[in-house]
Amino acid sequence: MTDVTPRTTALDAVHRALGATLTDFAGWSMPLRYGSERAEHQAVRSAAGLFDLSHMGELTVTGPQAGALLDHALVGRLSGLAVGRARYTMICDAAGGILDDLIVYRLADAEYLLVANAANAQTVLDALGARRGAFDAEVRDDRAAYALIAVQGPAASGILGRLTDADLAGLKYYAGLPGTVAGRHALIARTGYTGEDGFELFCAPADAEPLWQALTEVGRPDGLVPCGLACRDTLRLEAGMPLYGHELSTATTPFDAGLGRVVKLDKPGGFVGREALAAAAERAAAGPPRALVGLVARGRRVPRAGYAVVNAAGAPVGEVTSGAPSPTLERPIAMAYVDPEFAAPGTEGVCVDIRGSREPHDVVALPFYRRQK
Repeated sequence: MTDVTPRTTALDAVHRALGATLTDFAGWSMPLRYGSERAEHQAVRSAAGLFDLSHMGELTVTGPQAGALLDHALVGRLSGLAVGRARYTMICDAAGGILDDLIVYRLADAEYLLVANAANAQTVLDALGARRGAFDAEVRDDRAAYALIAVQGPAASGILGRLTDADLAGLKYYAGLPGTVAGRHALIARTGYTGEDGFELFCAPADAEPLWQALTEVGRPDGLVPCGLACRDTLRLEAGMPLYGHELSTATTPFDAGLGRVVKLDKPGGFVGREALAAAAERAAAGPPRALVGLVARGRRVPRAGYAVVNAAGAPVGEVTSGAPSPTLERPIAMAYVDPEFAAPGTEGVCVDIRGSREPHDVVALPFYRRQK
């Protein structure tokens, strides 16, 4: 009989001591919320939140041709990434469908750290292994070598700054540097999935609990609170950030999702999926069959993933990919793929079919929320 017991992170005992509501997410036992997900969401927008993201999948690519392998395997040109910088990219199949979206950090000339979504990490690892071929590079599964803690929100820099002598002020968005936090070694990255300024700390699993407790202690006066996956989802939705399995899948190309900018068709040597993605780029230039848009409900009913978007006559014109109440807008919001004629902000007559009732929505440009710089 197959063991389906969820894996636990190095912070599992901490979550239980805090009374977290735990959920099985991508085979991991993860905190969904600690109390009110709305309060956690608002803390990240106004102060800071602390997240356990140790379920994410870390893969390391090393060797003289590590960059060349990634150029071949992924849609971006990673060989041109400067040491210490990070890049959002994707790995696609031969038909151009998205296998996963990734963040890649270049740690050294011949060393890259890839961070995959938890549910897709093995798929990415297998694809990289299959694509390695004759490249002089090694692909290593480092999921067990890392815990990942994020501190996100306008107070994040001040909180983290009390525990490290790393140059946080000089650390750019989508960059990372090795340093110590509360005396523990970590890769300090200025990245996140909330729409706020913040940092992600890659550390050894044994160091996760001391780091969490140190951040909790120094952050308490600034309003730092532990945050679960529920508010992480509403934060990323307000920020218009796609989620694999919702806005992204093997049925969509980066161009379908409005993310064609990450595909570098002109990089030398070609890459897996290039022919299909070049055709997708041509289709997108001529007018994509559907566009990803934001929807804001005029009423109080919440549009959920899979609900049909319809016109005033009730004919289907799209589908909701993600939806939730927005604590910031104080209205239900959604992302949806819709037919092009219904994609312009302000388009009239757009509704979501919520259990047989046509609920009017306003079409808006993404993101719903953008932080003040």
